[in-house]
Amino acid sequence: MSPQNSPRRRPRTSPKEEAPEYGPLGPGKAPVKDPMKGLRGVMAGTMCMEAISILLVLTVILRVDEGAYWTTFNWGYVTFVGVAMFLMAFLQGRPWALAVNMGLQVLALLGFMVHVSMGIVAIIFILVWWYLLHLRRNLIERMKRGLLTTQHL
Repeated sequence: MSPQNSPRRRPRTSPKEEAPEYGPLGPGKAPVKDPMKGLRGVMAGTMCMEAISILLVLTVILRVDEGAYWTTFNWGYVTFVGVAMFLMAFLQGRPWALAVNMGLQVLALLGFMVHVSMGIVAIIFILVWWYLLHLRRNLIERMKRGLLTTQHL
């Protein structure tokens, strides 16, 4: 077989080296409205709802078993985590906010030490945060590929 008739082989490249696949309209430009700003708003709302849910654990530890769980450590821990979450709802625009959010999820999960109800609330919100991070990753990928409508206005 002559070199002209041989099948051509493409050099192997890793997936990271390949150019991103663009949408039918090309890469587009920067979005007119920042989609990450909207996502940060959703994260702030989620953090606020989680703070309220965590602070409601205070009523649980006060009333269950005639206040047997109402110790200084327990109500202090719940109050600290709840107030920290509420404060973080206002700081979602900071570059370090996502790391602090994940740290607060770990602290909330450790709330199993305080009462099972706090751990259950934490698990529910950890699933919500997992979904929010999935949406964030998807949004960033779509922005890179030029698949957002506002990139082509």
